[in-house]
Amino acid sequence: MLTKEEIREALVERHSEEVQSKLDEAKVAIAGLGGLGSNVAYALARIGVGHLHLIDFDRVDITNLNRQQYRMEHIGRYKTEALLEELREINPYLEVETDCVRVTDENVGTLFHNEDIICEAFDRPEAKAMLVSGVGEYYPDKILVAGSGMAGYGRSNEIVTRKINEHFYLCGDAHTEPVKGRGLMAPRVAICAAHQANLITELIIRGK
Repeated sequence: MLTKEEIREALVERHSEEVQSKLDEAKVAIAGLGGLGSNVAYALARIGVGHLHLIDFDRVDITNLNRQQYRMEHIGRYKTEALLEELREINPYLEVETDCVRVTDENVGTLFHNEDIICEAFDRPEAKAMLVSGVGEYYPDKILVAGSGMAGYGRSNEIVTRKINEHFYLCGDAHTEPVKGRGLMAPRVAICAAHQANLITELIIRGK
């Protein structure tokens, strides 16, 4: 196995010491580990974001495999456990915290105290709205990066990143919902997740 020093040296070679030091110190929470969240987690782990907080209550289902970073052997396992296992294969030295819980109005005020940036990656609109409201109420100074509108295929350039206010960003086309024949599919979901991960990276390196 590679040592922690060897992995960091390789990252520094790609990113520079200044940039990697900022990534090392970053703390990011990912709420929802489906098509958006699992892809965001992969991207941030690969660039060496030092602390990731993974939150999801669900188990891997066969229908998740068309767009999420899981494999057949993960079916039936909690997403927090399966994704942690996958991220350890990328970099076993990252600090990864997991919470196998559903984010609710009751616990949103206690889950995200330690992170500077929160990534919203839920499927259901009502869950998205609840988290946006909760972050605004309990963590008004933290950055929230949310996703909305990524179903179907094609129209790649319609997926964009918008700054809603000083602390709230929205990635996606903001209108496309899953319908029969144009559901959530890996390519377009991954584009939206890449927007989220890229923005988070920029905010870490350039500052909020």
